[in-house]
Parts: sequence; C-alpha cells; structure tokens
Amino acid sequence: MKFALFENTDGPTNQVEIRSLLSLLASYGDEVVAEVDETVDMVISMGGDGTFLRAASAVGALGTPIVGINTGHLGFLADVRTDQMADFLNKVHQGEYEMRSRSVLRTEILPPTAADSTVVYALNEVAVTKHDSASMISIRAFVNGEELTTYKSDGLLVATPTGSTAYSLSAGGPIIHPQSKVLLLTAVAPHSLNMRPIVISDDKDIELSIDSRSGRFLIAVDGQSHSYEAGTRIRLRKAPFQVNVVKQSGNTWFKTLQEKMSWGV
Repeated sequence: MKFALFENTDGPTNQVEIRSLLSLLASYGDEVVAEVDETVDMVISMGGDGTFLRAASAVGALGTPIVGINTGHLGFLADVRTDQMADFLNKVHQGEYEMRSRSVLRTEILPPTAADSTVVYALNEVAVTKHDSASMISIRAFVNGEELTTYKSDGLLVATPTGSTAYSLSAGGPIIHPQSKVLLLTAVAPHSLNMRPIVISDDKDIELSIDSRSGRFLIAVDGQSHSYEAGTRIRLRKAPFQVNVVKQSGNTWFKTLQEKMSWGV
C-alpha cells in the first residue's frame, strides 16, 4: 500500500512512535510519502486532532481515507492509540476496518477591497472572533437570504457536526452526532442572554457581514487564523465532498464520547 504520513514531531516520545510506525509499514513493504495525491491509498495522521485536521485539509476533495493515530489524549478524530497501532495496521492490510464520512464546510471570504474572494474548507468549524480583547464585534447573519439576527459578541462559530465537540462545545453548543445533516451556529460570549446556539439543515446557505469597533476581526478555519478588515462578508455552505475517516471496527462514536466526556465514571 501507499501511505501519506502527517505527523506531529513535538517531543522525543512522538519521534520514537513515528519511527516505530515507519518500521511497521516497512515490514509490509509499504511506500510512505509526505504529500497526498491520487496515487495514495490511505493517509495516516500521527499526533492529535490538530494533526488530523491538517491532514484533512491536504486531502481536500480527493476523498483519500484518513486514519488518526493518537500520540496524546484521546481524540474524537484521532482515536487509535499507539499501543493499538500494530494490530490496527494489520487489520488495515486485511481490509478489516470501517470508514465513515464527515461533512465539510465550504467558506468563501469576500474582503471589501479585494478583487477576488478566497475559498477555504473546514472539517470542524469556521470561527469569526474579535481582533483584540478590548472590543466586541457585530455579526449580521442571514440564512438563505433571510435575516436571522445580529450577534453582538466576542465571536460566532459555524460548525459541522464533527466540530460540535470542538470549539463550539466549549462555547456552550450542543453535541451533535457526526452523521447528522446539519450545521450549527454558536455565539462566543454573546452580549445578550437570549442568544442561543441554533441548528439548521445543511442544505442552507449562510452569509455573515461583520463590523468591528477596532476595524478588524479574525477568521479561523479549523484553528488557522487570519486578520480581516471590517466589512468583509463570509458565505458558508456544505462542501460538495466529504472527508473519509478510517475507524477500528466496533469503535463507535458513542464509545469515544463516553470516554472523552468521562460519562459513567
């Protein structure tokens, strides 16, 4: 098989585990490359959920399956432990694994002074947040052209079901099953108590228009943040492709949720 490897090399422990992974793949006669293209059979993300998100961004519309080997705490995306690595890779070569599709968020950013828009994709969420600690931002939100509300807050998250257990969860958003066909809007520290998270079907188009007292604000796509000037508009919709996540047979999302949330402990 041909694998593309995305790795988090921070710390000596991770480097040891990466060498162990490469040795296991070599024992099968596999080819390992650093970039993903149409010839790659599977992508291995070795690190945490952040490394997995980087791998998903590189895969894009190719649809190449991604397996996440976790070198730290249990992740929702990277959920194969390093002590399970040898057994799981054997099962991968035997075709004994499950693959689950996750929806992706297409985001078009339209700065007021730019000639062309920028299109980016998020597996978790797009976060629109204030540029500094001293000022809030005002986000006017439309769904299919109809005005929803104006969020006066520290920010707004538009998340996929996968992203419901990431930034949105810490901002008070609901947990959503990853195969649900919805999008989630969660305000970050809203300046009104009646601003609540809202779940809409993922066939809707969302448009955001942002104003900021400081004249600038931040857009973070799966944690990768950039500064934009007030007046920038954002259009969001479900992408025409999905990310394929490789899972161990029998390792369900509910089991991961119970372990991650310490339910029943």
